[in-house]
Amino acid sequence: FFSPRSAPKMARYSVVALCLFLQGTIAFYLPGVTPVEYEQGDSLTIKVNSIKSTKTAIPYDYYSLMFCRPTGGGPIKADVENFGEILWGDVIKPSRYQAQMKNDVSCAMLCTTKPRDKDGKLRQIRKLKKRIDDEYRGNLILDNLPVSEVFIWEGRKQTLYYKLGYPLGVPGNKTKDTLVYNHLAFTIKYHKPEGVPGYRIVGFNVLPYSVESAKIVEECKPGQSWRPETYPPQTVVFEPLEAATRSLSWSYSIKWEEDPDVVWRSRWDHYLTSADASNAKIHWFSIVNSLLILLFLSGMVAMILLRALHKDFNRYNDPDNEDEAQEETGWKLVHADVFRIPNHAELLCVYIGTGCQLLGMGVITLTFALLGFLSPANRGGLLTAMLLLFVLMGSYAGYTTSRMAKMFHSQSWKTILLTGIWFPGKVFGVFFVMNLMLWSQGASNAVPWTTLFALIGLWFCVSIPLVFVGAVFGYKRPPIEHPLAVNSLPRAIPEQKWYLRPPVTIILAGIIPFGAAFIELFFILSSLWLNKIYYVFGFLALVLVILTITCAEISIVMVYFQLCYEDYNWWWRSFFISGSSGLHLFLYSVFYFCTTLRISNFWSGLLYFGWMSVMSYTFMVMTGTIGFCATFAFVRMIYSALKVD
Repeated sequence: FFSPRSAPKMARYSVVALCLFLQGTIAFYLPGVTPVEYEQGDSLTIKVNSIKSTKTAIPYDYYSLMFCRPTGGGPIKADVENFGEILWGDVIKPSRYQAQMKNDVSCAMLCTTKPRDKDGKLRQIRKLKKRIDDEYRGNLILDNLPVSEVFIWEGRKQTLYYKLGYPLGVPGNKTKDTLVYNHLAFTIKYHKPEGVPGYRIVGFNVLPYSVESAKIVEECKPGQSWRPETYPPQTVVFEPLEAATRSLSWSYSIKWEEDPDVVWRSRWDHYLTSADASNAKIHWFSIVNSLLILLFLSGMVAMILLRALHKDFNRYNDPDNEDEAQEETGWKLVHADVFRIPNHAELLCVYIGTGCQLLGMGVITLTFALLGFLSPANRGGLLTAMLLLFVLMGSYAGYTTSRMAKMFHSQSWKTILLTGIWFPGKVFGVFFVMNLMLWSQGASNAVPWTTLFALIGLWFCVSIPLVFVGAVFGYKRPPIEHPLAVNSLPRAIPEQKWYLRPPVTIILAGIIPFGAAFIELFFILSSLWLNKIYYVFGFLALVLVILTITCAEISIVMVYFQLCYEDYNWWWRSFFISGSSGLHLFLYSVFYFCTTLRISNFWSGLLYFGWMSVMSYTFMVMTGTIGFCATFAFVRMIYSALKVD
């Protein structure tokens, strides 16, 4: 029931819907895809993004702090381009920073802000100090390039390391005051392309300084010499009240540099190569580790198929060996029960249908990423693509669920409805609770009500109807016939040894699929929680192939041993054997939280474990579906070749 040829009409409708979606996508300008040329003196817009910290994992609006706001007053409207930006917490807004092509600025003062509120309290200065102590970083954007700090990486050879954003200041302690970085020295790099008029932006770097506000007001003048490192720093103090910071002045400088070695199409390379995930040696180590696990499992499967099964077939199907054939042993003994309908068959149908939906979404998303359509320059593009593809893959979930339900003689529309709401409902429930928490914290990735209703509309008005459309085609197909009949009375299962019981086999077997992918999972977690860029989709595709084969083989091996010991309850166990890797992923996330992250805030920890539970649950459904499909094909194959009177 997983063959695309078995649903030609449904496949055509899904392809048409996908093409219409893609046509609508390419009709819009993708940021970072089309180069923009600037003539000397042209004005460039520097925008601000949310401030973020790896210590709290909760982003905030840039203007939630006492920074200089754009002139004109009134609310500052964000530039929203897709769902992914909203869900990820990117709030891009205009700023007061001004730049003109190839015109250096020695020093320009932005404004002076007063930390004291109207009621005389110092809430703003307290909030700024807390954000600095929590190691928040500011994020600016110029020509769709994020600002970054540049460091010299000392190793076997010196290389440049680029870190996204800039720190808001230097955290204080009991012996020293907190410092605020109130002067930003920008270095903008440009390239002159051949045969094209104008210049292109290829780099946007920053060096932050802490300068006493009085010095900024007195000496930050256009055209005058400005050396911010020679001035005393600006402290952030709110206790005692007499010594509290009374005002903060903000300034910036701009220096233009031509870079003939970096062209526009490769201007993101230094961001990508600076990410930890770009270390090819570690990825190849991960691949070799996974291949060794795969080689071991493949050897076991080959031994089962070529030796044990071949020997069993010869013994069971040999007409000259009637005495031994009548004395049935091993997996042949349960031939009349192996295709017995399992307990909670409807829920198994739902999980397998949802797993196929998630796998289809993942494969197509990864294909688009490999082709370069999901560049990091297109902020939120990856999350938007995954969301829309999951919705469109609802037809395949409905089709797969209906084919399985008909095989189990349970042709019910309630099962189809459950497919549309079971997995999305659980994820949305966690998402809604997390969103309420983010609302209470004033986070920038708290989804507004309009976006929330749009997501609910996609779910109920597009995804669930597509599930029913797929089910219509699935129910029209003839039922899947089993190769052997099922006895009316179930056979008694002998008592199993402790190491063959479900909790032991399921938990231990799940370590192998997780072990094949855990190194790559480390980089994925780093990109999610440490603000790193992940763009090695080629390695990810290779790991996914290895993971798929590993899940299939470990499920086949464990189910074969189970059948040999006359336990025919293999349906759910084939799903959980490989699906238990989701449990190991969650346990690894606990280890990652304790050893790598520095989150100490309760709400941040709740946010982390809430989303990691969703990620682990999704991983369980995907890997469990792979194991079930492979085992289903294996069981049908071996019992189809068996001659039974």
